[in-house]
Amino acid sequence: MKSVENYKKDFLLYLNTIVKVKEPKQLYEPIHYILQLGGKRLRPVLTLLICDIYNGNVVKAMDAAVAIEVFHNFTLIHDDIMDNAPIRRSKTTVHEKWDVNTGILSGDAMMIMAYQYLEKFDPNLYKKLNILFSKTALEVCEGQQYDVDFETKNNVTIAEYVKMITYKTSVLVAAAMKMGAIIAETNEEEANKIYQFGLNLGIAFQLQDDYLDTFGDVATFGKKIGGDIIENKKTFLYLKALEVGKKEDKQRLIQLYSSKVENDKKMEEVTALFKKNKLNEITVKEIEIYTNKAFETLNTLSISEEKKLILKNFGLNLMKRSN
Repeated sequence: MKSVENYKKDFLLYLNTIVKVKEPKQLYEPIHYILQLGGKRLRPVLTLLICDIYNGNVVKAMDAAVAIEVFHNFTLIHDDIMDNAPIRRSKTTVHEKWDVNTGILSGDAMMIMAYQYLEKFDPNLYKKLNILFSKTALEVCEGQQYDVDFETKNNVTIAEYVKMITYKTSVLVAAAMKMGAIIAETNEEEANKIYQFGLNLGIAFQLQDDYLDTFGDVATFGKKIGGDIIENKKTFLYLKALEVGKKEDKQRLIQLYSSKVENDKKMEEVTALFKKNKLNEITVKEIEIYTNKAFETLNTLSISEEKKLILKNFGLNLMKRSN
């Protein structure tokens, strides 16, 4: 088994050999740009790692890893447009560096490219991978729509929020892992368990993203701190604050989240209300709950204890991230 960093290194070497700028440059330069912005490459690494854990051909899994990464970055381009976000991974977003129309078109091209990478597999594997990939892609779109709907919905529940982040973020993490298991030709029951492991890990990952958006450091987070607050996004922190906060705090939060004002004062006041109601501690505990759910599934997998430990350490390291 390789280290996570070595899987990442191998993946980047492969990615750089197949993703090139060609004509029309206005279409392909933004694609190359977003794919070179860095990041942990969590999803493709998981595809390779799981394939290796089940004794599959990791080289064979590279194209599925690329499909996952290209699709993920397509969603980032379009998400940034919808959120009017100026920064992604500490760099200018695609629609800001070029323009909105270019971002839309380059993103569309990336989604098509993602499917093309799956075409490299033999018919049996291609069918299994494509069915999973299409299901996941549609769920990601559904999750994004729920996210948009929540901006104007005043009675979002925590259960609805968890469903939204499951679709928008977690299913792609789970699919990345299951693809690795499929390529290694493990049995369906085992592949489904790996999917559940990834699903809960993905929820924990997104909850930590919510946490870092308020309590993180812009230098390491890679995005503007407080973006969710400025955009009035009903994250776990906000919804839980309405559940546990005092009446006057809840009223003030609702008032602040009804405002279109975009300034540091609003961010500071909301953050102070979150801290007052111990949302930093509550959110950390919620992250631990979903991480532990993932580990419970991990214990049922038909792999060696040594390999279970590799996956457990991966999850633990993921939850210690600062970006």
